[in-house]
Amino acid sequence: MNAPRPADARVRQCVQRTVRADVQALRAYAVAPAGDCIKLDAMECPYPLPAPVRAELAQALAQVDIHRYPAASNAALQAQVRQAFGVPQQAGLLFGNGSDELIHLLVQTCCAPGEAVLSPWPSFVYFEMAARLDHARFVGVPLTADFQIDPQALLAAIAREQPKVVFLAVPNNPTGSLWPDEVIEQVLQAAPGLVVVDEAYQPFAGRSWMPRLMEHPNLVVLRTVSKIGLAGLRFGYLAGHPAWVAELDKARPPYNIDLLTQAALTVVLRHKAVLDEQAARLVADREPLARALAALPGVTVFPSAGNFVLLRVAGAQALHRALAARRILVRDFSSAHPLLADCLRVSVGTPDENAALLAALQDLLNA
Repeated sequence: MNAPRPADARVRQCVQRTVRADVQALRAYAVAPAGDCIKLDAMECPYPLPAPVRAELAQALAQVDIHRYPAASNAALQAQVRQAFGVPQQAGLLFGNGSDELIHLLVQTCCAPGEAVLSPWPSFVYFEMAARLDHARFVGVPLTADFQIDPQALLAAIAREQPKVVFLAVPNNPTGSLWPDEVIEQVLQAAPGLVVVDEAYQPFAGRSWMPRLMEHPNLVVLRTVSKIGLAGLRFGYLAGHPAWVAELDKARPPYNIDLLTQAALTVVLRHKAVLDEQAARLVADREPLARALAALPGVTVFPSAGNFVLLRVAGAQALHRALAARRILVRDFSSAHPLLADCLRVSVGTPDENAALLAALQDLLNA
C-alpha cells in the first residue's frame, strides 16, 4: 500500500479549512451502479421508447447545432409542455435541469440565510439538501406512524416557523402517501410564503393541483418528466402565477436547458400517448405487486399512489444486500429516518422484473 504523499495531506488540510463544515458533514447523493441488474431502486419507467419514436428522436438530435448556445426562450416548447401536461394558459412556466435545479431556485429566490423551509417529514431528501446548501433553515414536521400528515402539527409548525417555502410532495416520496386536498387547502391558507406542490409522481396518482393553480396566490406546481420514461433527459418544469415565475427566472442559470434536451422533448411530446400508456401499465401493476409483497412472511406494505411501493420487513439492510447479491437493486431507507426503520422502497418494474423480485424475496425470507 502506497504511503500518503505530503501534497495529499496539504490538499486535505486546505479542503478542511475552506469547505463549509456542514457540507463536509454531508454525504453525496448515492447512485448504485446498475450494470446488468434488475433496477428497481430509482422509480424510473422500466419501458424504453418504441423503436419508431427512437428513430425519429435520433434524426432530430442529428440536426441540432450544438456549437450554438440555446435560445433565451423556447416558445414552441413551452406551448408543447402546456398542451401535453395541462398547464393553464394564464400561468407562467419555468424550465429546469430536472426538478432538483428548480428546488434550488425556489429556496435561493425566497430565503435569506436562516429563514425557514418546511415540509412534512420524511419526504423527498432534496428538499432538505437544497435548504441546507442554500443557507436556509430546514424544518421537517414528522408524519404519523402510518406516514400520514398530522394537520395540527403541520399548521402549528407553519405558525411557529413562518416558513418562506413549504414543500408538499403529492404523492410523497418515499412513503407513497397522497395528502388529502383539504389539508393542502389549509396549508395554502396558513402559509405566509410560497407553497410548492411537488407532483413528480402525479401521472400515477390520478389527481393534480395544476387545474387549481391560479386559484391560490401562493401556489406553484413542480413536476418532472423523469418518472414517465424520460429520466435521462433531466427536465423539470414549474408552473405558477407569472409574478412568481418572473422572480424565480432571475435566479435561473443561463442556458440551463441544453439544445439536445429541447430537441428530444419536442419529438417525444408529440408521442405523449406512449408515455401515458406506459404510466397506466405501471399503475395497473402496482396493486398486484403490493398484494404479492404483503403476502410474503413478515412483510408490511404501505398504500402508494406512486410508481413504487414502500415495505417494512425485519432485517431490511441485510435483505437489501442479499437482493443486490442476486443482481436486484431496491432502495434501503432503513437508516434514513426513525419512522422508516426496516423500510425498503421498490419501484414497479416490468412483469418479469416484479416476478423476479418476488421470487428472490420469497426465497430469502423463507430461508
